Amino acid sequence: MIRAVIIDDEKNNIENIVHLLKKHELPVTVVGTATNADDGVSLITASHPDLLFLDIQMPDKNGFEVLKAVPHYQFEVVFVTAFDNYGIQAVKFSAIDYLLKPIDPEELKASVSKVGAKLMQKKANLQLENLMEFIKDKDAKKEHKLALSSTKEIRFVHTGDIIRCESSNAYTQFFLSDGTNIMVSKPIFEYEELLSSYDFIRCHQSHLVNIKFIKSLLKEDSGYLLMDDNTRIPISRNKKENVIKRLHTIKK
Repeated sequence: MIRAVIIDDEKNNIENIVHLLKKHELPVTVVGTATNADDGVSLITASHPDLLFLDIQMPDKNGFEVLKAVPHYQFEVVFVTAFDNYGIQAVKFSAIDYLLKPIDPEELKASVSKVGAKLMQKKANLQLENLMEFIKDKDAKKEHKLALSSTKEIRFVHTGDIIRCESSNAYTQFFLSDGTNIMVSKPIFEYEELLSSYDFIRCHQSHLVNIKFIKSLLKEDSGYLLMDDNTRIPISRNKKENVIKRLHTIKK
């Protein structure tokens, strides 16, 4: 059984998670609950849980501050929030699971299943460590690492080492400056949102590129971007104006 702690400032939210876990007979035992950050930190330290259901937005301290107060991350975290935009960029950047309130039972089942698989591997929670580095140095964008989850591993890649991303149906292939590439089972639009503030530009429905790796703009047809790795990336007609504007306003 997975030993879990729930931290949420609203008791009814805690009761709902407990109810759903029992109703759907998920392999989780709740060993403790807390309704504020300080009690939550004490509970984590005392109970050494496998899993933490953690509310992001709480009145005294938020969920990230709870994690800052914990010295070691020997547990998995599933964030719980009522707001899609509250802290979610940081969570997505590190490929950590989150649930939106009200909690969908199927999404809860999927999260518990993934946690169980990770615990079987008995590895350090590098995703959580990456999240806390992101929170700590949120203004040092060049230092941020993006968690890319493939079928074999979760690889942490500096945003500055990504040349481009290419869509393949519901998958996205990342092409890196060291010549390797990684296939991830998420659509490209999710990464467009995450990388928009890191000088990436969506030039085509199937392509997202790092501006610093653009060598030149070719004016054939509706236009192409010639990248430093000599690949030619098409520009959609409806995106051409925005691409040219971005190239003129951002220095490589």
